[in-house]
Amino acid sequence: MDFTVFCQQFLNGISTGSAYAIFALGYTLVFSILGIINFAHGAVFTLGAYFTYSLMGQAFGFNGLLANAKLPFQLNFPIALLFGSILAGLVSVAIERIAFRPLRMKNADPLLTLVSSLGVAIVIVNAIQYLVGSESYTFPDNIYDGVYGKLPAAINFGTEAKPIFVRTAQMVVFGVSGIMLTGLTYLINYTKLGKALRAVAENATTASLLGINTDFFILFTFFVSGFLAGVAGTLLGTSVGIPGPYFGVSYGLKGLAVIVLGGLGSIPGAV
Repeated sequence: MDFTVFCQQFLNGISTGSAYAIFALGYTLVFSILGIINFAHGAVFTLGAYFTYSLMGQAFGFNGLLANAKLPFQLNFPIALLFGSILAGLVSVAIERIAFRPLRMKNADPLLTLVSSLGVAIVIVNAIQYLVGSESYTFPDNIYDGVYGKLPAAINFGTEAKPIFVRTAQMVVFGVSGIMLTGLTYLINYTKLGKALRAVAENATTASLLGINTDFFILFTFFVSGFLAGVAGTLLGTSVGIPGPYFGVSYGLKGLAVIVLGGLGSIPGAV
């Protein structure tokens, strides 16, 4: 194989793997605290992309209840990404209240929680399809000088004779993945909040007896997980578009494979 082709494919693999890593971090967080897999995570991932798309003032397609609808304002990409991810985090919190907490209060079998999260995922995906249809959407290239501002569309890591181009969107995903890993590692290992989270993960009952509000920290975990899913969904949406309501399904399966290979509950392992 030509060395240039090898380098091109290697860099493409790194950027794609970074997207899976951001997605898998949300999976890992919930599993490390509750010891369960949240199958609704893929649906939240999809919602994050749709939220950011709509906050940028873009109109939906001609199918669905919200056909041709759009918000009366538009935000530039970084702000839309922030608020879209926050909305995804709040949806994740609502999922915890609806699908996880009632079963947790009854000490239900973990398998029931798994099935419950899968049911929520199906509801969310079908709700998206009902509201905005199954059309694919692409983020605009010309709004506010492009999604990524005045950055070039691709970066050449080779020479003029043997170019090795990597799209800017892919580099942004890679950079955000590193920032997320560093931030989460610091949060969990070097802050009081992180120590409380680890205590809840070790034994929620004992942590509660020691005065830790376990319910708050579980909600916080779901919010961060949903926020990460929203960021991952949006960044991948800018790279490959939003192919439809089932956008997060394939990434959910691959993200699950990532956390299994990296070690369930291990944040560095997910990356």
